[in-house]
Amino acid sequence: MSDIVEIPFKAEGPAPLLRDPPPPLPFPLEALGPLQSPVRAVQDMTQAPAAIAAQSALSVASLAVQGFANVETLGGDAPCSLFCMTIAVSGERKSSCDGKLMKGLQDFERHLGELYSAEHADYETAEKIHAEKKKRLIVEAAGSNPDKASVATLALEDLGPAPRRPVAPNLVAMDPTFEGLLKLFHIGRPSLGVFTDEAGGFIGGHAMNSDNRLKTMAGMSKLWDGAPVDRTRAGDGAQTFRGRRLAAHLMMQPIVARPLLADPQAAGQGFLARFLLTEPASHIGTRLRRGHSIDSERAVEEFARRLQKTLSTPLPVDDDKPQELRPRRLPLSADAKELLWQFFEHVEQRQGKGQEYERVTAFASKAPEQAARIAGVLALWGAPDVAEVCGEDMMSGVMLAQYYLNEARRLMDIASVSAETMDAENLRTWLLETWPHPEIVVREVVQKGPNRLRETSVVKEVFKTLEKNGWLVRLPEGAVVRGKARKEAFRIVRGCNHGV
Repeated sequence: MSDIVEIPFKAEGPAPLLRDPPPPLPFPLEALGPLQSPVRAVQDMTQAPAAIAAQSALSVASLAVQGFANVETLGGDAPCSLFCMTIAVSGERKSSCDGKLMKGLQDFERHLGELYSAEHADYETAEKIHAEKKKRLIVEAAGSNPDKASVATLALEDLGPAPRRPVAPNLVAMDPTFEGLLKLFHIGRPSLGVFTDEAGGFIGGHAMNSDNRLKTMAGMSKLWDGAPVDRTRAGDGAQTFRGRRLAAHLMMQPIVARPLLADPQAAGQGFLARFLLTEPASHIGTRLRRGHSIDSERAVEEFARRLQKTLSTPLPVDDDKPQELRPRRLPLSADAKELLWQFFEHVEQRQGKGQEYERVTAFASKAPEQAARIAGVLALWGAPDVAEVCGEDMMSGVMLAQYYLNEARRLMDIASVSAETMDAENLRTWLLETWPHPEIVVREVVQKGPNRLRETSVVKEVFKTLEKNGWLVRLPEGAVVRGKARKEAFRIVRGCNHGV
């Protein structure tokens, strides 16, 4: 039997599964303080949305300064650590923005790596000598010759501890598991960043699979809070990491972000509310200007120089605990504290029933602290030894926190669709962008489709949604698809007129 089927023409095309999101507000570039110049420069050089460059600048600056001080907030002191999440389609020049603002960090990390190689070679030699000497003295101390045993015992007491392993040079982890992140904290610097310009590998990888998802979210949340993190492993025993700081910037495409934003575990656990979210309007198709200003190159170079200078500044640690930070307190000026109180009152009043932040209370409740953290980052970036956060920096922090709160409300509204609708949208996207054939059967989705769709009953329900909305058209029973007569098969609608 032929698999040709007459498909009625519909001028309006298939019905959209998800409504178009409301447009974002313009990013408040004027609120970036000392970061405004490099962000404008990167925007000039890449023609990417300003919010993408701003996210990179804020997260990199946070990584650079978070180890120096805890900023005063209305609820106590908090780390100057920022978690940023940037959502944009492929081709929006996320990597270009990030690369320009990360260059100083990458160069500094490379320099540390060169020093580490030499230091580690010396350490291995000294450690082997110490171990062999200790082993020999232990044998002699346990021997039958009293004189030798006495001398060996005294020598053991004078031997001292083993040489200290040099601190690993890594500043950034790309797609770590949480266990891998703790291992890096164990051997490396106490101030780290999780930065990736393609967070699909992190969100869809081992760190966030069903077995590790809660552990990763809870652990990263603790690090954002500045709280000690416990690690228990068979054979290694228990270990507690204190005085660690983590900044983060996860860049991802909307198809990766939507399920995460809709995840009740990520929302309920408070993981998402710790992020500064943005999905700026696309600039694709409008980037027609040729060239850029030489001043922009100079601004980016100056940002890299300041970044390396800040990273070169010794972190506040004790000599006997070089991997445990002792950050000072960064207080708020009277003006800054008054501004923060006013912002708190503004946000608090709008979380009530029927108010604009009723559905995003987790984000709204953290907005004042986010404002203080941002203000602390801007103050420390301007001068690492700054005595207090001034009113101007707090005004910048409030403006930016307000922008991110509005973005969170907008994006969480978009994500608040049913799981069935989200599954249908993910399959629709996979069919249009990945599946090479004009027809599809349920079994093929179960075997080769998106990871979430691995049960026949679930896939059949998703097919019903796509068929109802015009993205799939049922073929006659017995239609031949890939050489086999099929009891149930569908043609994929790829055009607005239901053609193929």
